[in-house]
Amino acid sequence: MVEVLVVLAVLVGIPLVWGIALYNGLVRVRQMVMEGWSGIDVQLKRRANLIPNLIETVKGYMSHERETLEAVTALRAQSLGGGGPSAQGAIAGALGRSLTGLFAVAENYPELKSNENFVDLQDQLAEIEEQIQLARR
Repeated sequence: MVEVLVVLAVLVGIPLVWGIALYNGLVRVRQMVMEGWSGIDVQLKRRANLIPNLIETVKGYMSHERETLEAVTALRAQSLGGGGPSAQGAIAGALGRSLTGLFAVAENYPELKSNENFVDLQDQLAEIEEQIQLARR
């Protein structure tokens, strides 16, 4: 009778321990994924918060480049709207391309390129872009 109870305890105990270990592993992986997306989200918000300063700096020099500025502003507003990871990825990619276009247009303005505020904002944005890439990894 004792042997039957021991065998029964082992047969019930092993799957129970395995189930608990599996559940804990899945919870750990889910937390790591959530932490990863949180890191990406933080960097995207940092970039979105830097954009108004950059646009204000550039606006005075590039008054006739309104389309580029409006595109960057619209994409920034969309990036703060949230959405799923795929939507955020698409918007972040479009925002990155529009910022590259903004910097390409800014090359036509030598006085803007020498503006310390613009250079500082451009450096901060480059650093944030690197942080976004690191967070995505």
